[in-house]
Amino acid sequence: MENTDIYGGYLPVLENIKSTFEQRIIGYTDEEYKRSGVKIYEHLIARVKSPESMEEKCLRKGYPQNTHTALKIMRDSIGLRIVCSFIDDVYANIEKIKAFPDCRVVEEKDYIKHAKPNGYRSYHMILEYTAPQADCDGNDPGKYFVEIQLRTIAMDSWASLEHKMKYKKNVANQKLIVAELKRCADELASCDLAMATIRELIENS
Repeated sequence: MENTDIYGGYLPVLENIKSTFEQRIIGYTDEEYKRSGVKIYEHLIARVKSPESMEEKCLRKGYPQNTHTALKIMRDSIGLRIVCSFIDDVYANIEKIKAFPDCRVVEEKDYIKHAKPNGYRSYHMILEYTAPQADCDGNDPGKYFVEIQLRTIAMDSWASLEHKMKYKKNVANQKLIVAELKRCADELASCDLAMATIRELIENS
């Protein structure tokens, strides 16, 4: 049967790549734990964007709703979020990921060191992964994009709350809520730094 969704039959490939990255991240985390006794992340969330969500995004962005757009222009068909206890662990994961031999970083944005005006903090990476399967442009081996977000538990809690506010319609006192969210983001960032300092003091004692 002909595949008619926006991924054009590449959905199993995307699922396989997602699983590959999950296994790699779990693998290097287990190795680090055996070496140092430290688990460098707390939560790992991975997903392939549903065909329906991808179609909606292409439409919203004004792009053609086709496989090339979904896999080559959007660059977030595969997404992973790594949530860590400490800021240092975020950068430890980044170093590990950048060492993957079949990946190339094509974009990275450090919203931890340079927060967005609304207080949002996170580290974003887009990788180009060389896969053993062909891609929609006929490259063999194929080139696929993977989006990775890394943040602390505090940053993740804040982002979840901000997301709810952003997509909820008719929010009363919106200006007040935005100001409070910004204040909370700054306070949580200070707590993240304080927690990192406390951990360093404990480890060096």
